[in-house]
Amino acid sequence: MNAINLYLLIALAPLATALVAGLFGTGFLGRQIGRRLSHVITILGVGVSFVGSLLVLQQVLDGQTFNGTVYVWSMIGEARFEVGFLIDSLTALMMVVVTGVSLMVHIYTIGYMADDPGYQRFFSYISLFTFSMLMLIMSNNMLQLFFGWEAVGLMSYLLIGFWYDRPSAVFANLKAFMVNRVGDFGFVLGIGLLYAYTGSLQYADVFAQADHLATLVFPGTDWQMLTVACLALFVGAMGKSAQAPLHVWLPDSMEGPTPISALIHAATMVTAGIFMVARFSPIYEHSDTALSFMLVIGAIGALFLGILGVVQSDIKRVVAYSTLSQLGYMTVALGASAYSVAIFHLMTHAFFKALLFLAAGSVIIAMHHDQDMRNMGGLRKYMPITWITMLIGTLALVGTPFFSGFYSKESIIGAVGATHIWGATFAYYAIKIGVFVTSLYSFRLYFMVFHGKERFNTDAHAVTHDAHGAHHGGLPKESPWVVTVPLIILAIASVVTGAWFVDPLLFGGYFGEAITVLPQHPAMAAIASEWHGWMAFAWHGFTALPFWLLIAGFVTAWYCYLINPSVPAKLARTFSGIYRVLDNKYYADWFNEQIIARGVRLLGRGLWKGGDGGIIDGMIVNGSARMIALAAATGRLVQSGYIYHYAFAMIIGIMVFLTFFVLMVH
Repeated sequence: MNAINLYLLIALAPLATALVAGLFGTGFLGRQIGRRLSHVITILGVGVSFVGSLLVLQQVLDGQTFNGTVYVWSMIGEARFEVGFLIDSLTALMMVVVTGVSLMVHIYTIGYMADDPGYQRFFSYISLFTFSMLMLIMSNNMLQLFFGWEAVGLMSYLLIGFWYDRPSAVFANLKAFMVNRVGDFGFVLGIGLLYAYTGSLQYADVFAQADHLATLVFPGTDWQMLTVACLALFVGAMGKSAQAPLHVWLPDSMEGPTPISALIHAATMVTAGIFMVARFSPIYEHSDTALSFMLVIGAIGALFLGILGVVQSDIKRVVAYSTLSQLGYMTVALGASAYSVAIFHLMTHAFFKALLFLAAGSVIIAMHHDQDMRNMGGLRKYMPITWITMLIGTLALVGTPFFSGFYSKESIIGAVGATHIWGATFAYYAIKIGVFVTSLYSFRLYFMVFHGKERFNTDAHAVTHDAHGAHHGGLPKESPWVVTVPLIILAIASVVTGAWFVDPLLFGGYFGEAITVLPQHPAMAAIASEWHGWMAFAWHGFTALPFWLLIAGFVTAWYCYLINPSVPAKLARTFSGIYRVLDNKYYADWFNEQIIARGVRLLGRGLWKGGDGGIIDGMIVNGSARMIALAAATGRLVQSGYIYHYAFAMIIGIMVFLTFFVLMVH
């Protein structure tokens, strides 16, 4: 098959099947396609993309890359707006991760959404989501990047609010949409700046001028122009990848069905910002200010947003705050110029975080759609497959040696430790403390759900249904195979991918020219000098400080939630002020709703009343009408209808004109 045709097949297969399921399965153009056929064709479409992505990865490993135009969308003067593909090592890896996780989510959805009336619509949406992400990562220009960027935002809006009859879901999807618009404003400015100074939207043209751009100064300031562009682009990444303070939408996105929580948080939307910065490494390398900013922002997220997971009782929200923390780790790696490490952690995180979300969904199914961990406990004996797979995901997340998350997280810590730009010291200590916090909230979830006293209704005959068809009551049981098989596959990936890929991705030159690192940023060289293979790295991990911080978090969770469950309540009462701040999520939502939103409403009301009503309507539109009416009323007073009155007025006018003319002459 021709290379371009293969790339088009990978990108368009999910789009085609999504349109078929959406148009002919939801009633939009009829219901010719039933539930079974909807999931068959959409899974087939994503499966084709996954197999095609594996072929592309093999081609890239054999040295075959591609950077070219597929379609010229528009031409304005000399400006060309194109659809094109850039297929290199970075793109190929992301394609495999995105389509692989998406395929698992599609299969899982068959079981999770089995009783939902919007079954066909959901499959259509998640396939469109996959198409949008593929267009983003495969693009070779900033126009197509922006299209994919906005498309994943639109699809997240539709999926977070999938259950649109729930007010909380509608509020959550609107919140996600609005917060991302704030970030996207910066993203557009960054693209516009680069286009204005390079005259091109093509990555290759922009990156080729990076050295020249680094010499330019932003007009009216002494700032480096490239720094302004990098910071503006990163504001977009802050919105999409949920970095503080633009993180507030992500926990509320749990209002959507669990499969989309896994897709958003594991391999698609939230990783778009990380991918974008790695793709733009040739320009970020010229701005230490932008790198320092990313270090600090990422460190804040890694530590302080992770702490919020300790006080959550909703099982999905705990995993969501874990995502915020891990995105912080990836951002810290970007700030340390360890772009390959950030992408490596993105890959390992995609597998174990998808596993944790899907395992949480399996628990929710068994608990008859009750998500409160305080109503769980002792599920290990009822759900052995979900239990063991979630334990594996937890061990990978906390960075246990030999599990995938260990290799990527430990590499981030090492890279930041070798970084000397401003903010690196704060970031280094923040991510180390974050290891303890991650272990604490992760094992807290694990112990509260699978061990200890059973806190749910064990009456097998007490089964009721709510308005959405969800069951309540009855003994939990293991989920069907369409749920557990993806869990098993993702669990295997969560164990082996770290050891398999750490050497080629970080030290084997896999990324090649896809990622640029300048000599003045020595993080990757420093960790490479201490690399002695994946086995030695893991054994050394047992003696390193992060491992003992992991153990400390495990022991703390074990004591507080299994041995002496009264301790958390006592600590909450003793440190009531701190607990109140954490329970209110640092009052970020309050600030946005009461200060920002209220201020915007007041501004809008002022512009409406004063600007639109007072000036535009009152003075310009109605004012001009009143002036004409006044002139007409005045004119009527001198209109008597007698000819001699008009003749007299003409004589007086002529005399005034002649007098004025004579005075001007002399």
